[in-house]
Amino acid sequence: MMFFRLYQLPDKVGDYSKTLKSGILDRIQSSMSGDIEAMNQIIGSALATEHELVDKIIANYIAVKGKQIRPILVILAARMFGEVNDAVLHSAAALEMLHNATLIHDDVVDQTPLRRGQPTVNAVWGNHLAVLSGDIFVSKALSTGIKTGSLPILATLSELGTQLSLGEMDQLFTARAHVLNREAYFRIIELKTASLFVGCVRIGAQAAGAADSEFEPLERFARLLGLAFQIRDDIFDYFPSDEIGKPSGHDLLEGKVTLPILCALEKCKSEEADAVRKLLESDEMLSPEEIRRIQDFAIQNGGISMAEAEMERLFEEGKKILDVYPDSPAKRDFADIFEFIIRRSK
Repeated sequence: MMFFRLYQLPDKVGDYSKTLKSGILDRIQSSMSGDIEAMNQIIGSALATEHELVDKIIANYIAVKGKQIRPILVILAARMFGEVNDAVLHSAAALEMLHNATLIHDDVVDQTPLRRGQPTVNAVWGNHLAVLSGDIFVSKALSTGIKTGSLPILATLSELGTQLSLGEMDQLFTARAHVLNREAYFRIIELKTASLFVGCVRIGAQAAGAADSEFEPLERFARLLGLAFQIRDDIFDYFPSDEIGKPSGHDLLEGKVTLPILCALEKCKSEEADAVRKLLESDEMLSPEEIRRIQDFAIQNGGISMAEAEMERLFEEGKKILDVYPDSPAKRDFADIFEFIIRRSK
């Protein structure tokens, strides 16, 4: 039987602020290590098959773990409104498997060579086996969701699959049509990222027995958290990839125009801005030199700082939403998770 290993942040020497922000996640993970381990055992059991090749592909994939932010949110939501029970753990496991399915499929669509610093499933095994592996994650997510015994939780999981797919489709269509505006950008990340964060707190609260009216404000908080998470991810595309485990400039190579460059284009009305806009609207694949030119333009014209200011605005709005809840360790952890997400370096 295969089991996920509890994620451990790399032991690296960095400046104090990075250590402090990483410590936020370390502390929260430590406080729920038993719950996370139990959830990971559910995932391992669900994904185990009698097919040698499938087991090898899945084992290689899950050996390199992410931060597991999403199941952490499920567990925190349950703690906010009740206790962590079997339904909560199965909900978290189902959502984590669904999330990983979308990552595997997205890597195929985007032809991504690296994820978390390691070769993707499609890079190692090819697109056909990668798609089928992602399908297994989806089916196992649904079968695990059934074990919660909750139709509302199953409904949320199935709806998430639709929203995530629509977000990716919108992103593809927007890239092909060279749409360069904030409205399109935020519509995409609302579907492809924020919807999953909202789903996390919803199923966690539902599994703990909370009423819809109780967790509605937390859903609004989670939406802002998801938007900020994606903005931070998009900022990473403008810098060297050693620390973040994916190629720099990959979004631009695929025609994905994200908030940093949109902010820079809004601010700058020079000939250089016109030249950059022309590059972004071209049907030709960008060269490495052109990608670097666009990245430099975004950095030099305040695109990064403006995107970071947007994350700060979302953070402040999120903290105000949390004020409707009484003080509790879970409430403080939600605020800390938001701070970790907007300050993280990878």
